[in-house]
Amino acid sequence: MPPETALLESRALRDSLARRTGVLDKVKILTVLPDGLHVTTRMVAGYFEVGEEVIRQLTSRHRAELGENGMITLRGADLRRFKRDILSLHPGDGYPQPRSNLNLYTRRTVLNVAMLLRDSGVARSVRRYLLDVEEESRRPRRGAGDRPHGRSLEARTAAVESHLAEVGAALRDLGPVLRRTSDRLDRIDRRLDLMDRRIEFLDRRLDNTDRVVCAMSERLAGVDGRLRELGEGMRR
Repeated sequence: MPPETALLESRALRDSLARRTGVLDKVKILTVLPDGLHVTTRMVAGYFEVGEEVIRQLTSRHRAELGENGMITLRGADLRRFKRDILSLHPGDGYPQPRSNLNLYTRRTVLNVAMLLRDSGVARSVRRYLLDVEEESRRPRRGAGDRPHGRSLEARTAAVESHLAEVGAALRDLGPVLRRTSDRLDRIDRRLDLMDRRIEFLDRRLDNTDRVVCAMSERLAGVDGRLRELGEGMRR
């Protein structure tokens, strides 16, 4: 097994393990925002039991790598919309103070942070657990007659639990996406219904306008006839 510190030095090794986000909850439960997808800098710092400034400095040094693993920075209208729709539903410690931009991390980004953060006992535990699970997944399968020793059985059990946790994390990540898609479809349906009602209203207005125009045409024809009669009378 590569030493736990190898993850701190090897980008390639970190990339190869970036999908195993299930190990986060095996070490410590990661709380996310109401959208089910993101956490703030404050929440990441709380998970790893370090100061927010430590996370900010790490983010600044590894922004490109973290960005490839899901970190985004919201500004302007996007930030105002996210605060209104998501952060307003989470008034706890994860709610950031007003600022011009906001970094948001996914579970994959948080795992990336765990593989980069040196001075955190939680991050070290995540790295050790991650490497144990990866080692077991690479180990050749035993035959039916082989008797695995206790450590191997424990490691294999941990690997299975990790895979199940990854599936659960993926489903949790997918759930909010499906809910947002459903909400958007509902909004589109409502807009279409509103457009249909407006079209019906315009049709009725046009029908009324046609009737008014016809009535005015008839009245004008009558007036025109009377004017002709008056003209003929005056010529006599």
